[in-house]
Amino acid sequence: MTTQPAIPEIFLSPYNHTAHEASIYALWEKSGFFNPDHLPGERQEAYTVIMPPPNANGALHAGHALFVTLEDMMVRYQRMRGKKVLWVPGADHAGFETQVVYEKKLAKEKRSRFTMSSEELYAEILAFTQENKSHMEGQLRSLGASCDWSRLLFTLDDRVKEQVYATFAQLEKDGLLYRDLRSVHWCPKHQTGFSELELEHQERKDPFYYFQYGPFVIGTVRPETKFADKYVVVHPDDARYAGYTHGQKVPVDWIHGRIEATVIKDEAGDPEKGTGAMTITPWHSKVDWEIAQRHGLDVVQIIDERGKLLPIAGAFAGMNGMDARGKIVEKMGKMGLLVRTDEEYSHTVSVCYKCGREIEPQLKKQWFITMEPLAKRAIAAIKGGEVSFVTERHQRVALHWLLQLQDWNISRQIAWGIPIPAKICTQCDHGVVDIDDTITQCQKCGGVVEQDPDTFDTWFSSGQWPFITLGYPDGKDYRDFYPTSIMETGNDILFFWVVRMLMLGLYRTGTVPFKEVYLHGLVRDSKGEKMSKSKGNVIDPTEVAKEYGTDAMRMAYIVGNVPGEHINFSLDKIRGYKKFANKVWNIGRFVLTETAGCTYVTDLTEQDREHKNLFDRLLQEITGDMEEHRYHLAAEKLYHYIWHTFADSIIEESKGILSGDDAHAKQSRQSLLLYLYTVSLKALHPFMPFITETIWQHIPEGVWKDAELLMVARMDGFS
Repeated sequence: MTTQPAIPEIFLSPYNHTAHEASIYALWEKSGFFNPDHLPGERQEAYTVIMPPPNANGALHAGHALFVTLEDMMVRYQRMRGKKVLWVPGADHAGFETQVVYEKKLAKEKRSRFTMSSEELYAEILAFTQENKSHMEGQLRSLGASCDWSRLLFTLDDRVKEQVYATFAQLEKDGLLYRDLRSVHWCPKHQTGFSELELEHQERKDPFYYFQYGPFVIGTVRPETKFADKYVVVHPDDARYAGYTHGQKVPVDWIHGRIEATVIKDEAGDPEKGTGAMTITPWHSKVDWEIAQRHGLDVVQIIDERGKLLPIAGAFAGMNGMDARGKIVEKMGKMGLLVRTDEEYSHTVSVCYKCGREIEPQLKKQWFITMEPLAKRAIAAIKGGEVSFVTERHQRVALHWLLQLQDWNISRQIAWGIPIPAKICTQCDHGVVDIDDTITQCQKCGGVVEQDPDTFDTWFSSGQWPFITLGYPDGKDYRDFYPTSIMETGNDILFFWVVRMLMLGLYRTGTVPFKEVYLHGLVRDSKGEKMSKSKGNVIDPTEVAKEYGTDAMRMAYIVGNVPGEHINFSLDKIRGYKKFANKVWNIGRFVLTETAGCTYVTDLTEQDREHKNLFDRLLQEITGDMEEHRYHLAAEKLYHYIWHTFADSIIEESKGILSGDDAHAKQSRQSLLLYLYTVSLKALHPFMPFITETIWQHIPEGVWKDAELLMVARMDGFS
């Protein structure tokens, strides 16, 4: 039997999160327990999570707070289960994303990146990201992130570049890397190419024009690309054009006068669309480029990288293509070439996901990865159970995408990022990988070579993040903690990041980079609408946490948050969990007041044994929910038990027992209350770490307080 001391003085005042959160986090950091090498006790099983590195270009947003909450909950739970837990933090240079942010800053200062050298721009953005990175790390701490700060990594650190270059070289060695002239998605505003995944697609209604092209009628929504059209494509089986042979020359009156057009019979011609005849512009259409490649046709550039018409457009040269469209149609009408116009033509337009500018396909020499072998290995890993998805539908989507994967353009025409280690010949444009920077002349023609000015697509470098952060190939962390236990991230980057990590991790290490994938949805406002500054419905998580407490915000993120689904978030929900935090505090005041000076007993009354058994069964159920990633259910069950069963029922019932004359019943109930409260704090800690640790520091030593810090107390008895 043990005697309970008097109630701690701290409980004489209401709970004030602002008075405790910073000091509690400092206590955790000082303990060293964020580092798995310093955890107490014998811990054999590793549990590893790699943090999706937040972009180092601004403050954390609601989505960041969600992943921090979920991942911190996971690692705190597993740490208390006795595992050797490593949560690796990081910060992302974020390539194009950060450059866009910085360009906006330059615009406000009436400057432009196009008037700066690449070196000047890089240096300025580096200073900008380092300042933001420091601020962001402070925000992560304020959200309770119990990650190992001694292992913090930035995606532009030297050891990251070293491994990215090694992967690039290995791809070349294995014949999976090539540089080729291909049709790429080009943004005229940002002056860079994109992969298919970085486009947005908008449904639009535009005029569709039909023009007389010699004996043919062709249709287009983009007459500004038609100046050099000299091929007309029809399907080989289209009976309407059976009288024409492949390669036949046909005189045509066109925009700049009479030309000689060539008939091309190709299955890309669609007899069901329009007249079944079309002219092609290979430089500005991927489909047209593929037709030209099949038949060895000439290609001519009409629009430059800025979206301006080139001299081939004659009087329209120098004009923006969109601006010139109406004037071109007017001229062709006067020439008698305009047949008709359909004003309400519905079609899908690809636009830049950042500025909304219509993408202009351009032919560019870029670096590509042959993806089929990488995709096959990833498919086998998913089907073979080497990696599993918590949400089955996302596994199906990932497999579907992998089966249709195209080669990956990893070049970006921006200054901010990891430079591509290659040399380009100024004479023949031949490109060659040059990791060690030793090549001085072209291996093909002997001409002068220059450093490739392009940088890697940031998803190429971040796609290698798990094995790089753990020190592949011979680091101790790589041996101890790879593959990682779970990859938790947003479902919107399943293709951008998760699947690419899977492919590149398997390619470099031969092992999946993570055993499980947990995808969360987007954070939307209380009405289910996407958050945006223009709508005025953006929630700043750090400001919310300051006002209502980090624990209240975390609970609002977890309860009701089904894996893979979008979450609606509101201040009303947060206010509700602030009241819950106060309830937990007030329960502590009652329990510690009523048990001050008491003696613990183990021979509980029948009623108290029933209460304890019911609670223990609940804990087993909650443990099962946690192990199966049903975190939303575990948190909700704890909430209801603590508020309704413990506070509303057991405590109310206890008041009569504690004021009664039955000494054994009183000691039994005091012991029960201490057990229920102390163990509830353990169960609640992964969800609400600050208030539970604050209270734990004032719980008296006893049979149920088994650690000085709650963050390393053991939960083994829950299952």
